[in-house]
Amino acid sequence: MDDSQAGDGPPRAALIAALVVAVVAVLAVLVVAAVSQRTPAQEAVAITGVPAPQAASPDCRALVEALPEQLGDYRRVPLVDPAPAGTAAWRTDGGEAVILRCGLDRPAEFVAGAPLQVVDAVSWFRVGDVTEPDRSTWFAVDRPVYVALTLPPGAGPAPIQALSKAIADTLERRRPEPAPIG
Repeated sequence: MDDSQAGDGPPRAALIAALVVAVVAVLAVLVVAAVSQRTPAQEAVAITGVPAPQAASPDCRALVEALPEQLGDYRRVPLVDPAPAGTAAWRTDGGEAVILRCGLDRPAEFVAGAPLQVVDAVSWFRVGDVTEPDRSTWFAVDRPVYVALTLPPGAGPAPIQALSKAIADTLERRRPEPAPIG
């Protein structure tokens, strides 16, 4: 009796082929499941240009490169070309965007005695939107360039907290310079 007739079951090659087919099928199911669970591509955000004389400065370029991909529930999204220099955006699925602008002029409302909010060693000044009281823009005022962060209603503190860390790690701190009153 030779070795090929020794076993009672199917030939060894058939068992190996069946095992390979089963493993490939399981892997295919896992790949399909992973692809279907992937977050859909975020739609690009259009950012309108505003006067930002230092937007192309080395400080703003360094900050934009150091920005996190996530701000709490907000994920960084692409910008519609041509995007202004020194800008970035984050969005939740289907929600309004958080917009960052770097290199702006000092806000006109930032005068001596204006209240500041310190978050993770960054001094922020809030400018409210009179047409939408729930929307706000915050300016980091203690860095070599002014950085504005516009928050949609209900954004909470996570975006400012995450960006404060990036700003503190990237831009040198300096004394705020509010405009004189009057």
